[in-house]
Amino acid sequence: MTVPTIFQPLTLRGVTIPNRIWLSPLCEYSAKTDGVPTDWHMVHLGSVAIGRAGLVMAEATAIEPIGRISPHDVGIWNDEQRDAWKPITAFIRSQGSIPAIQLAHAGRKGSTAPGWGVDYSGTATPEQGGWQTQAPSPIAFDGYAAPLEMTRDDIARVVTAWREAARRSLEAGFEVLEIHAAHGYLLHEFLSPLTNLRTDEFGGPLMNRARVLLDVIRAVRDQIGDSIPLFVRFSATDWTDEGLQPADVEQVAVWAHECGADFMDISTGGIQGGIHIPTGPGYQVRFAEGVHRNAQVPTSAVGQITTPEQAEELVASGAVDAVMLGRELMRDPHFALRAATALGYDLPSWPPQYERAKLR
Repeated sequence: MTVPTIFQPLTLRGVTIPNRIWLSPLCEYSAKTDGVPTDWHMVHLGSVAIGRAGLVMAEATAIEPIGRISPHDVGIWNDEQRDAWKPITAFIRSQGSIPAIQLAHAGRKGSTAPGWGVDYSGTATPEQGGWQTQAPSPIAFDGYAAPLEMTRDDIARVVTAWREAARRSLEAGFEVLEIHAAHGYLLHEFLSPLTNLRTDEFGGPLMNRARVLLDVIRAVRDQIGDSIPLFVRFSATDWTDEGLQPADVEQVAVWAHECGADFMDISTGGIQGGIHIPTGPGYQVRFAEGVHRNAQVPTSAVGQITTPEQAEELVASGAVDAVMLGRELMRDPHFALRAATALGYDLPSWPPQYERAKLR
């Protein structure tokens, strides 16, 4: 039987991912205010592993308390959080999937309402669990409180925090790490000329604006050694002529690869509100394909990828190396099981507990 491309394994450094259907990191805002993952995370991520996604990536996980998006974000800045992740990664691995984590800092988009479960919106006050945010420049995101401009000491602190978060991630059992440099969060804020107005070595030309990201990649690679794959998530465009452009991100992807990143997870947008983004099936794929082709690095695509046939065509065509599914895996955590049947493939790793439900 011919194995569909999306069910062929992919080896990156010392890790073999069993297929190319991967869970995109999805913010759940379901931790308590201590950043510790809960039973929700076990069931949410574990369900996707039971459904046989090849890579199961935990949501944006804060590297320090002020790096959270909301007071209810998960973190990995202390050992209590690390230890709470251990049974989750163990279960994912027991299902044959690879546990992965996205390490993140929200920058100026931090200290905000999670969007559900609270009776406030916008920036959280100290009484609501909020904090003073930091960013490359003191420019507020639409409707949020203004951040403080980061000093060189602040920048050095977050680089160290990423390094320490990477160490704890390996101790927690994660086998793939991703650095979040997209969606308007801290590292994207450094990259984008819309949010980085600095005149020091961290602002101005693209190489300067990329400096913090590259320092983070080097620090994380030094911490995790040579066998662990390292991803970077980029927003490939700010969707405005004044912002970050695809050619910029393609160049930064080259530099990131040279510094030790193995794989580029390509999304778009998030740097500011009020911008019209033309969406539709696979609307972000062309940006991932551009990074793949022009930077000559492995990439994944995300954004309204919803059918087995669509996913297979994207990977089989060579446009990208894998697909990241978000909302579709929320709707159907067993998408990979259904995709195998739809593509005429007898997936050998159906959960034995579910064999009697197998589509024939």
